This record gives sequence, structure tokens and C-alpha cells, in this order.
Amino acid sequence: MTPNSQDYEKPLWNLTVAEYIDLHRQLMQEKQYEYGYKGLAKVLGCGRSTAYTIKASGVLDQAISQNGKIFVIDVEHALRLIALHKVKIPAQKSDSNRPAN
Repeated sequence: MTPNSQDYEKPLWNLTVAEYIDLHRQLMQEKQYEYGYKGLAKVLGCGRSTAYTIKASGVLDQAISQNGKIFVIDVEHALRLIALHKVKIPAQKSDSNRPAN
């Protein structure tokens, strides 16, 4: 549903269910979040130690909310910041060298 001038003149109680759902989806685009170093490593495709180094560099400060030891990463914002600052992320080592448990 793309809004046009008539849509803005229509009272909210006159919307069909489909129109309301489309409007709601447009207004409430779901954000994706990850938590902690494990989540940051998953987003960046690297190990936890590399994620720690990148977080400590301050590049992602705008995308991270922290309260004590727990921190939450806004994934979309973090990826934009990584691209903006052109951070080089080393590839994660494969698990093929690790012994089987």
C-alpha cells in the first residue's frame, strides 16, 4: 500500500483490516537486536575475541546500549557503522582443525 493524498484524508476507523495491517507494517519496521559478544561475533562473522576488539575500538558505540556487563546491539546500525568506517574483519577460522569431541 503506497500512501497517496486520499489515504491521508481517510479516517482511521474507515480503514479495512488489510489497509490497517499495511499501515502498521510501514510504521513499525521491526528492528533486529543481538546481545553480548557472542551475538556481535555472529553478526560480524568473526570470533568473540575479534568482536571484543571491535567493540573496544569505539566504532560501534552508537549502535550499542550497555547497562553493566550486558549490552544490546542494533544490528542494522552496527552494520552501517562497520561499512562507514571500513573496518576490516578477519575471517573466522574453520572448525576443521579442532579435535572432535
